[in-house]
Amino acid sequence: MKYMKLGSKPDAFYAQGNCRHVSSDLATDVTIIVGEVKFYLHKFPLMSKSNRLQKLVSGAIDVDSNEILLPDFPGGPKNFEICAKFCYGMMVTLNAYNVVAARCGAEYLEMTEDADRGNLIFKVEVFLNSSLFRSWKDSINVLQTTSSLLPWSEELKVVGRCVDSIASKTSVDPSSINWSYTYNRKLTLSNEIVDDTTKVQDRSASVPKDWWIEDICELDISLYRRVMIAIKSKGRMDANIIGEALKTYAVRWLPDSVEALLSDVHQQRNKSLVETIICLLPSDKGIGCSCSFLLKLLKVAILIGAEDLSREDLIERISLKLDEATASDLLIPAQSTQDTKYDVDLVQCLVHRFMMNENIGQDSNIVLKNEKNTDDFVLGHGPLLNVGKLIDRYLAEIATDPKLALSCFIDLSQSIPEAARPIHDGLYWAIDIYLKVLFFEQVRTAAIVQNTNSSGSLEVSRSTTNTDEDLEKSEPQPMTLQKQMSQLRTTNKDFQKNGKLIKEGSKHKSAIQLLPSRSRRIFDKLWVVGKGNGMGEAKSSETSGSSQSPSSMIRGEVKESPSTARDRRHSIS
Repeated sequence: MKYMKLGSKPDAFYAQGNCRHVSSDLATDVTIIVGEVKFYLHKFPLMSKSNRLQKLVSGAIDVDSNEILLPDFPGGPKNFEICAKFCYGMMVTLNAYNVVAARCGAEYLEMTEDADRGNLIFKVEVFLNSSLFRSWKDSINVLQTTSSLLPWSEELKVVGRCVDSIASKTSVDPSSINWSYTYNRKLTLSNEIVDDTTKVQDRSASVPKDWWIEDICELDISLYRRVMIAIKSKGRMDANIIGEALKTYAVRWLPDSVEALLSDVHQQRNKSLVETIICLLPSDKGIGCSCSFLLKLLKVAILIGAEDLSREDLIERISLKLDEATASDLLIPAQSTQDTKYDVDLVQCLVHRFMMNENIGQDSNIVLKNEKNTDDFVLGHGPLLNVGKLIDRYLAEIATDPKLALSCFIDLSQSIPEAARPIHDGLYWAIDIYLKVLFFEQVRTAAIVQNTNSSGSLEVSRSTTNTDEDLEKSEPQPMTLQKQMSQLRTTNKDFQKNGKLIKEGSKHKSAIQLLPSRSRRIFDKLWVVGKGNGMGEAKSSETSGSSQSPSSMIRGEVKESPSTARDRRHSIS
C-alpha cells in the first residue's frame, strides 16, 4: 500500500478525555468543537492555511467568543485532527484509507492555493492522481472509503475517478499485468496454452482473464454496481466473465440459510443485492451465466419477494437454456398459496417458453424411421432431447409429493412433444414412483381411519370381482395391507424390468388387482401418457406394444402372438 508523508515537525497533539491539546509555550487562543471533541488550538497556523477558518475566527472575535462550532465536518474529529496537524506543519501520513477524508476536510476548510502555496488540497490531489489511482488494490481501498463521506466524495468526483481507474485496469491485456491481485478460484483449462511445440504454460506465471473478479467483491452493492456498469460500458469484457463475476459476488454476499436470507435485519439488503445482480446480467440473455446459477438466483428472488420485472427477466433467460439445467435445479419451493411441495406451475411455464424459443409446437409429430434419421435428429435437436430427459427426471423427483395432483403430473408430462421423448424409460420410472406413493398414501390413510375407529375390526373384501363402488367403500385390515404391500413389491419387478413394460397377463393381473379402483383409473390415465401424445398407431405399438392399458387387460384374456413379441419397444442408443 502506498502512502505519503506531509510535514516535518514532531506530533505535539495529546488527548485528555474528549479534549485535544497542543504542547506549546504559547497559550491557545481558539477552541474548535467538532462533534463531541474540543480542540484547544492557536489562531495563526489555522488561519494561514484555511480560508474558511479565517472567516469563522473573524466572526467569533466580533461576538467576543473564542469558540467555533464545526458540527458537519466530514470525517469527524479524527479527520479534523489530520487537517489541524497539517496547518501546524506536523508529520501526518496519508494512505488509501484516510486520503479521501483528508481531501473532503481540506475542501470543507477551503485549504486552497490562494490561502497558501502547496496547500492540503493540492498535495492530496497529487497523491491521488500520481500514486493511488495507478494502483489496483489502492484504487479499490480508496473507493471503499467514499461511502461514509458522501456527498462530499461524490461532489469532488473522487468516486467517479476511482470507478474509472478500476474499470480501465480490468480491460488491460492480462499479459501486461504486473500488480498483485486476489485469485482463489481454480484456473480452467481455457487458460492453458498448448500447441505442438510448447508445453502447458506455468499456471503460476499466467494471468487469467477473470483475475479482477474477487478483489471487487469486497465493494458494497452500490459501488459494485457502478464498477460493473463502467466495465460493461467499455465493451471489451466477455459476457461469460461478466457472468462469472456476478456469480462470485452473489456467493460472497448472499447467506446460505433461508433464515438468514429472510431475517428482518438483512432482508432489504438481500433484496437490493439480488435485484442489482439481475439488472447487471449480460444484455444478451442467452449467454453469460449458467442455467444452474440463474435458477438458484430465481429461487432467492422468489423467497425475498424481488420485483416482478426482475423475476420475469430471470425466467426468460432460463427458458433460453433450459436444456442445461438438472432436475435438482428445478426443485423450486412452492409459494405459500400453492399446495404442492415444489412450484410445478413455474417449471411448466419454463418448458412452454423453451418450446416457443425453439419454435417447436406441442403437436410436433416427428417419427424416427431408421437409424440414420435418428442420428441426424439427435444432432439437430440435442437441446430438445435434453429437455425431454430433464422433465422425466423432474417428474420422478416430484412424484413422491402426496399433494401432487394427477392432472398436474399428466399436464407436465405432456408439455413436451413426442419428439423430445424417443424412449419412454424415464417417464415409466416417474409413473412407477407416482403409483407407489399413491398406494402408500392410501395405506396410511386407511391405517389412520382404522386407528380412530372405536368399533373394532372391519371386514374388508379385496376380491377382484367387487365393483368399483364396493372397493371405494371398503376399509382394509392391517394384515391384508401388509400382504398387499409385499405383493406390490414382488409384482413391481415383473411390471417394470430394465425400463420396459412386460405384458404377461398373469403378472399384470396380480399387480393391477392390488390397486384400488381409484388407483386403477389413475393408472389408465398415466398409461395413455406413457404411450405418447397423439402419435400414430405405429409409434404406439413401438413404445407400448399394445393400445390397451394393463388395467383393461385384466377384464379379459390376454394373448400374445409371436408377431407382437417381435414388435416390442426397443431403446435407441
